[in-house]
Amino acid sequence: MNDDQLLRYSRQIMLPQVDIEGQERLLAATVLIVGLGGLGSPVALYLAAAGVGHLILADHDLVDLSNLQRQIVHQSASVGTPKVESAAASILALNPDTKISLINARLSGSALTSAISRADLVIDGTDNFKVRYEINDACFATGKPLVSGAAIRTEGQVVVFDPRRDDSPCYRCLYAQGDDVALNCSENGVAAPLVGIIGAVQAMEAWKLITGAGTPLVGHVLYFDALAMEWHKLRLRRNPACAIHH
Repeated sequence: MNDDQLLRYSRQIMLPQVDIEGQERLLAATVLIVGLGGLGSPVALYLAAAGVGHLILADHDLVDLSNLQRQIVHQSASVGTPKVESAAASILALNPDTKISLINARLSGSALTSAISRADLVIDGTDNFKVRYEINDACFATGKPLVSGAAIRTEGQVVVFDPRRDDSPCYRCLYAQGDDVALNCSENGVAAPLVGIIGAVQAMEAWKLITGAGTPLVGHVLYFDALAMEWHKLRLRRNPACAIHH
């Protein structure tokens, strides 16, 4: 690390769980963020700020005016431009040292597996069960940890899956079958700060997995009720009948 980096990350390096070694792990890490919407926005900004060296941003969408209520990585001037380009500009304004790779496409099949294999860790910020299952399956096939978040209306959840652990459940253990109607913000609405809260928790879990600090949320689901301001941490066990674990 150079002097500027030592100063930039000084408040984090002061943490005994991080120190120079943990910060260097962050700088050496590559994280794939799938979806630069409400969840991917705070994740991308916080991981860049924390010093994650390489972010791979994947999204096929353009910035829409209706996104700006909650997708804080995008600006009003970015409406109509690809989300990955808009996000990259905001990230570089925050931390010019961040290496960014852009995938302006809907990831699927071999392209998804290839992108995941390039990363140390994957963030799922999508709102589509089909894509979530595909990300989950590819992460387990390639042995890459997955931090999954969801937020709708005034409720959210975060769960971490780590294929490197024999006891880790997967997304199919949580939802054997999914219905996309329940996940779509455009039809259900969503409170603006909610995605920030859930996205920040996803970023925190990614930070922990990379630095080795603390205990990751593997084997649990963290549910959040914003209106009651209540968190519930529930045990999630591996389903022995799940096809992914056979």
